[in-house]
Amino acid sequence: MHIDITKVDTTFMRRRREQQIKFERSVLRELSISTLKKSVQQFFGRIKSGAGIVFDQAIEEGCFDIALEVYLLGSRYSRLGYYGEPFEEIKYRSQEDLDNFSNALFDFITFWGNIPEDEKVTIQRACHLFIEHWFSEGFHKGKMKYKMRIQ
Repeated sequence: MHIDITKVDTTFMRRRREQQIKFERSVLRELSISTLKKSVQQFFGRIKSGAGIVFDQAIEEGCFDIALEVYLLGSRYSRLGYYGEPFEEIKYRSQEDLDNFSNALFDFITFWGNIPEDEKVTIQRACHLFIEHWFSEGFHKGKMKYKMRIQ
C-alpha cells in the first residue's frame, strides 16, 4: 500500500486554510464600519492636511484596509494568548509586522496629503497608536472566540 504524501499534505493545508478563513469571518462579524470610522476620527481627526475632503476620504479608506489587516493579524495571534502566552510577549513577537503596517500607513498618509513637516511626527505617532489599537482589538476578540468555541 502506497500513500501519496502530497495529497495528504495538500488536503491538510487546504482544510487548515478553510478553518482559518471561517475563523477570520467570524471575527470580522464583530466589526462595523461605524467603529472603524470612529477610530480613524479618534486617531487622525486632528491632523491638518492641505488636500481637503478627497484626501480625508482616501485616508479613511486606507486606514480601514490597514485596520482590517492588523485586526486579523491580532486575531491570528490570539490562539497563542488563549493557550497562555501573555499579550506583551505576543506583541513583542509580532513587532516587526506591526512596525511595517505602521510605516506603510504613515507613508500612505504623507504621500497623499499635503502634510506640513511639523505634523509628520504627530502622524507617525498616531499611526503607531492606531496599529497597536487594532492589533489589540483583534487579539482580544479572537481570544474570546477561541474561548467560546472550545468551551
